[in-house]
Amino acid sequence: MTSRGKKIFLALTVIVPFLIYSIIYYAPIIRNAPFKAKEFVSVEYKWGVGRQLDNSYNSATGEFRYLDDRDSLIIAHVELDARDKKYLDSNADVQGFWNLPTIVANSEADYKHSRAVRYYMKFNYQKKSKEVTYLSDFNGNERMGNAAAKMRKIIEQLIIDKERQQKSAQ
Repeated sequence: MTSRGKKIFLALTVIVPFLIYSIIYYAPIIRNAPFKAKEFVSVEYKWGVGRQLDNSYNSATGEFRYLDDRDSLIIAHVELDARDKKYLDSNADVQGFWNLPTIVANSEADYKHSRAVRYYMKFNYQKKSKEVTYLSDFNGNERMGNAAAKMRKIIEQLIIDKERQQKSAQ
């Protein structure tokens, strides 16, 4: 067998079956991804001390409610465009938001009675949603805590930036 024949034989017996296997195995997984970016509808974000979440944002309505430094309730209207929604969805994917448990807390007792700042994040899609409640005093799995904290910062910063941008445009 010539050198060229050996290369063709190798390609036909190893590389081609591997490509066929990959396509057959991964195509349904990709097609049936649980949270598709094109199905992203809105994000809900709430935070506060203890079980009282006084501050909130809902991208479906654009309503942004928060307490300022003087404990005055500020109500603003902040709209997210398609690019912002895509940014949130892709960051949630990168941070592993879909793999987080519903509650990121030290224990059930800590969740029910903690006075730490509590963050509630909910991503709504056409067919399903994913929600995570994260307590700022979480000291369990570091990767899980970091993913929840990073997602919180990303959402918060985007809302603040959009609010500033819309105020300066007026």
